[in-house]
Amino acid sequence: MNQYYSQLLEAIQTKKAVLGVVGLGYVGLPLAVEMVKQGFTVIGIDVDPSKIEKIYQGESYINDISSEDLAACVASGRFKPTTDYSMITVIDALSICVPTPLSENQDPDTSYIKTVVDQLKLHMKKGILITLESTTYPGTTEELIQDEIEAIGYEAGKDFFLCFSPERIDPSNTRFNTFNTPKVIGGTTKACLELGTALYSRYVEKIVPVSTTKVAEMSKLLENTFRSVNIAFINEMAMMCDRMGINIWEVIDAAATKPFGFMPFYPGPGIGGHCIPLDPMYLSWKAKGFRFYSKFIELAQSTNDNMPYYVINKTSTILNEYAKSIKKSSVLLLGMAYKSDISDVRESPGLEVYDLFKENGANVDYYDPHAVSFRDKQGETVHSIAYDMKQFNKYDCIVLITNHSGLDYGEIAALGVPILDTRNAFRNYDLAHIYKIGHSVQHVDEPNIALIV
Repeated sequence: MNQYYSQLLEAIQTKKAVLGVVGLGYVGLPLAVEMVKQGFTVIGIDVDPSKIEKIYQGESYINDISSEDLAACVASGRFKPTTDYSMITVIDALSICVPTPLSENQDPDTSYIKTVVDQLKLHMKKGILITLESTTYPGTTEELIQDEIEAIGYEAGKDFFLCFSPERIDPSNTRFNTFNTPKVIGGTTKACLELGTALYSRYVEKIVPVSTTKVAEMSKLLENTFRSVNIAFINEMAMMCDRMGINIWEVIDAAATKPFGFMPFYPGPGIGGHCIPLDPMYLSWKAKGFRFYSKFIELAQSTNDNMPYYVINKTSTILNEYAKSIKKSSVLLLGMAYKSDISDVRESPGLEVYDLFKENGANVDYYDPHAVSFRDKQGETVHSIAYDMKQFNKYDCIVLITNHSGLDYGEIAALGVPILDTRNAFRNYDLAHIYKIGHSVQHVDEPNIALIV
């Protein structure tokens, strides 16, 4: 191996290597904090000055990182956040953790990666290890990073080293974190993989090396496409059970008692977050370039995207039982975050449900103890109302979107307001005014008659 390889390997082993993280969001900040905890000096780069300011104040904006831990990292003197890309000049190993959203046409938007690569070409030094963590289509690491840097005279595996290691962050997961979640990594050359493995093994408990960056890229897409397809299947089963007068939640509980060959998935108002709604579409888009059309991915996406409409129709059926319509009814959405006990509303199905109720003439409010505001389709900021049972009692219907653990479901159930539960959060309250997706709407005056459209 050449001198760059030897020098970087020694710097990694002695923890003298200066590490860098671009993108200090829900992936990058926990990664940077873990690096600092394990004894490395870390330069964090983000274009948002407010994030940098909060970090220096020891104020965490990520649920999985406590303000105490963040403050300790800053106090150590080994965590140096900045908006200045020129700091790349002193970085020995850089992890790229920037967003990879979809465009309006559902095509991959890799502009954030391209911006980082442009800065790399201006400021990188020979011998740097670059690892992309952003989820994207197979071939991105080679096409957007390797080809671009080699075009200015550097050679991967000799003058610089390049890997892909997909992030596996699960916000609010108290069991698995950056350190103890196995890390897949692939390199563009043998030397790249060896250095990437050596580095990540210093702050991740288990490393899973694979043969190429494409394998690593595809592994992340497989993980989340698997989830998307299975969630779509159970959502379809919920609508089927709804039609047939069968409780899907009881069906799942019964099936889950089988100790082999079954993995429970649960229905909901739709899919949210940065991964599951987006990653399968990255794969579908890339596959079309090979004239391969994935029916499973497209069908799953369509089914999951339809769930907010199902929620609206279900609410309409419930209101009909009380001689009301959605138009001019007052509806309260409980929760807006895409999953429980976090503040993240990215791609949350609650956003679509909110807009659909508005479009159908309802007066809509929401309450979420974590996601205190969001922007609607018109760009207006919508704020959570206060937790007030007297106010909650005035609504014609309550629709539970997010099953936050801090909600007092007994207190809410006792109001007697019709409730549509999309998460089975009110499972312990068998009351006539509480309805579920995946279960028939029973007539108010004849609770034993099951009828669903």
